[in-house]
Amino acid sequence: MFYATLKIAHLLAVIVWLGGMVFAHFFLRPAVAALAPPERVTLMHAVLGRFFKAVLWAASAVLLSGVWMIGRVTRQTVQTAGHFTLPLEWLLMAALGLVMMGIFGAIRLALYPRLTRAVAAADWPAGAAVLSRIRHAVALNLVLGVAIVVLTLAGVSS
Repeated sequence: MFYATLKIAHLLAVIVWLGGMVFAHFFLRPAVAALAPPERVTLMHAVLGRFFKAVLWAASAVLLSGVWMIGRVTRQTVQTAGHFTLPLEWLLMAALGLVMMGIFGAIRLALYPRLTRAVAAADWPAGAAVLSRIRHAVALNLVLGVAIVVLTLAGVSS
């Protein structure tokens, strides 16, 4: 029962993270493009601030639940079979997930503070430039996230 709960938490956190990136990249960003720079940059700053709090929660939940589930399966398998080999899709999922977390960390810790400073200074060209860099990083994370889902569901070793 606990394993199933962890798996559900893991999946829901992935949905929040990936779904938020899809919404921001394909729906919100194009819709706000019609706004003047002060409104567009200020709105995106506010939205991203809220979204990044959710991603911090989601990434933490994904990491903790993933490590716990791998640890539990490893312990059970070693106890019954005497050894454990991490399936390739799990290894890829974990590695790409850590890369995604690193990209998110760069966005949240380096780019978003720059955006905050640009908004505070009403420097709309600088804010737009930072938003462009955030957009590219989010697009990369979205590609990685979709790749993880495809690899996991398709099972690269099958």
